[in-house]
Amino acid sequence: MGIATTDRGKPTAAPLRRGWTTGACATACTKAALTALLTGDFPDPVTIRLPKGETPSFALNRHSLSRTAATAAIVKDAGDDPDVTHLAEIVATVTFAPPGSGLVFRAGPGVGTVTRAGLPIAPGEPAINPVPRRMMREVVEALCTDHGRPADVSIEIAVTEGEALAQKTWNPRLGIVGGLSILGTTGIVHPFSCSAWIHSIHRGVDVARAAGLSHVVGATGSASEVLARRLYPDLPDIAFLDMGDFAGGLLKYLRAHPVDRLTIAGGFAKLAKLAQGAMDLHSGRSQVDFAFLLAALSALDAAATARLEERILGANTAKEVLDLTHDHGLDLAGEIAGRARDACLRLLGDAGIDVEIVVADRAGGLVGRV
Repeated sequence: MGIATTDRGKPTAAPLRRGWTTGACATACTKAALTALLTGDFPDPVTIRLPKGETPSFALNRHSLSRTAATAAIVKDAGDDPDVTHLAEIVATVTFAPPGSGLVFRAGPGVGTVTRAGLPIAPGEPAINPVPRRMMREVVEALCTDHGRPADVSIEIAVTEGEALAQKTWNPRLGIVGGLSILGTTGIVHPFSCSAWIHSIHRGVDVARAAGLSHVVGATGSASEVLARRLYPDLPDIAFLDMGDFAGGLLKYLRAHPVDRLTIAGGFAKLAKLAQGAMDLHSGRSQVDFAFLLAALSALDAAATARLEERILGANTAKEVLDLTHDHGLDLAGEIAGRARDACLRLLGDAGIDVEIVVADRAGGLVGRV
């Protein structure tokens, strides 16, 4: 966090500067390159629309145009977030694809390829996540429509020195080989400051209590908040707390400043860690214990657990385990939700708060609820 000073010379925390995801940068590169391929000119800076309506502009770091291809590159600015991809060069090369082929994504140098199940992208595909793909698709379809041609386009996304950068991430362990993933759900990187984020959670609880609310919702991310809002459409905005990974920060504050009811909504992996007793759900500070998932499943069906044990303990991700058990008719999400609720109640002590756990999938669908 940056430090500023007041007019009396005392230090005070300066606002953290937000940045842009690799997905936003890749989208901007794609728009610039395709525009040049269609018109002969690169927009610089290039402006895109993010999922929540923001319209940032990006300066091009370099660009090139031939008769059949256009390339545009942008240097990612992660703001004040300690992101391994800060100042990485994101590159898009765009070509027209054969008629009827539609939009094709390719992994260029420094972008990984998915090799294992359990991720939101199928094995064999470039590690370009669903929201960045959607953002690029919208850009391509809009530009091609404006120029009266079908959206048969090939997009190759690369990251300069991305393969080396990926060694500092979880990608190798997740079976993403050859480089980084192109990520992002909002296009914006919000600076990671534990103390500032927890402070914001506390203030959110204060505001909700001051307004007389008896029910608050802590969500780990945007998909889980979408689900919670769908489940509780009558709750006002101030009831929804951006808990993020800081379950402990929320629960400890509620123990001293209680409300009648708390709903915690999150993805299966994060809630599995909460069920294990982890109160900081960030991947850098807690990990899913697959033996714990196996034990939870055994409580549901010991015979099925014995048959699935080897596959569960050898799984790549928590999602892979969830999908496997779901295919066998086992409600592991419900069992994990119950155990997460128990962990919350232990920390809340005698605060008298009724706790609900809601498990969301990546699209904001309901997969478990206790």
